[in-house]
Amino acid sequence: MKPLSKKISNMEASSVRILTKYAVEAEAKGKKIYKLNIGQPDLCIPDEYYEYIHAFHEQTVEYMPSQGIPELLKAVASYYQKSGINIDEKNIYITTGGTEAFMFTLFAIIEPGDEIIIFEPYYSNYNTFFAITGAKPVGVTTYVENGFHVTDRALIEQKITEKTKAIVVTNPGNPTGTVLWEEEIRMIADVAKEHDLYIIADEVYREMVFDNAKITSFGFLEDVHDRLVLIDSVSKRFNACGARIGAAITKNDEILSLISKLCQGRLAVSTIEQHAAVGLYSTGLRVIHQIRDEFKKRRDVVYECLRKIPGVFCAKPEGAFYLICKLPVKNAEEFLIWMLKNFDDNGETVMAAPGEGFYATEGLGKDEIRIAYVLEPDKLKRAIEILGKGLEAYNKEHK
Repeated sequence: MKPLSKKISNMEASSVRILTKYAVEAEAKGKKIYKLNIGQPDLCIPDEYYEYIHAFHEQTVEYMPSQGIPELLKAVASYYQKSGINIDEKNIYITTGGTEAFMFTLFAIIEPGDEIIIFEPYYSNYNTFFAITGAKPVGVTTYVENGFHVTDRALIEQKITEKTKAIVVTNPGNPTGTVLWEEEIRMIADVAKEHDLYIIADEVYREMVFDNAKITSFGFLEDVHDRLVLIDSVSKRFNACGARIGAAITKNDEILSLISKLCQGRLAVSTIEQHAAVGLYSTGLRVIHQIRDEFKKRRDVVYECLRKIPGVFCAKPEGAFYLICKLPVKNAEEFLIWMLKNFDDNGETVMAAPGEGFYATEGLGKDEIRIAYVLEPDKLKRAIEILGKGLEAYNKEHK
């Protein structure tokens, strides 16, 4: 038979799911696994989600407009306006999750071979869309020692070439939990303006900020609206990951017209899920703040437990529900595989995501893991206890 796509064959597997086969084997042997590898919270979705689904009684479930249903466009625009960002319905395209919004934005902006500045470590699933679009990620490395903050403009500018097309910023950060300061956002915006770069701002964790930290959205900066695309989603804000409702938002009419073509090509987003998403936005800040407060509790538990493990180092996350930590091992992926294949504590083990996949620069992150603190506090305590025992046993075995 003729060969299949080299482009797809050469794509890397998702680092957050790369250990799944080992987990399946471990569970088949009866092991219980505390899964901290993926950002799937265990919280309940708001009741309004199902109320709006049950209220849908149309005899025919039709294709909806490619841009999205008017009620949801209005709800998203209202949400942004209440957040202090001047967005109209015409600036919004509803997408199948934030990932489709990100992918369509890349297709609208990028030609194969174009370079994208991205602060590493970064969300590893972006690599799928970089590969599909032909974009080349160029990492600006940030470090756990200073909380993964972006403090030096020169480090960004030295990575910019004539091929650089855009800067990707995730704020709050996945996988780091970093909330960028206002001066960092302003500095990145100034770099984009000076070097004529687009800004793709993934702000899906906007409300997940702790300890009185304040989020500064690129949407607040009127002087970059012509080069800005905001990526949004209901997944984390309302604990609705499986609803797959996101949005690409921009005031650049040319970008909107290109995203429109892509949205027309995939016809429409799920009719019923869009109506349910209107219900989610009707809850206002009540649910959002409840979810945020719960994740702060979980952040505190995980951080304090990790600090007690010899040789483990991490920065205290300022937002989202992830953290990157350094382990006292040479290869974190091998250690995580060993945890699934060869270790348990009373029949229980733990699963996290290897850190190397969150970097564009080869060789970085080998001794790091990402933890998603998406379980209830007692389970998180137990998971980190198992991690500590596993590290002790692993290092004794691999002296």
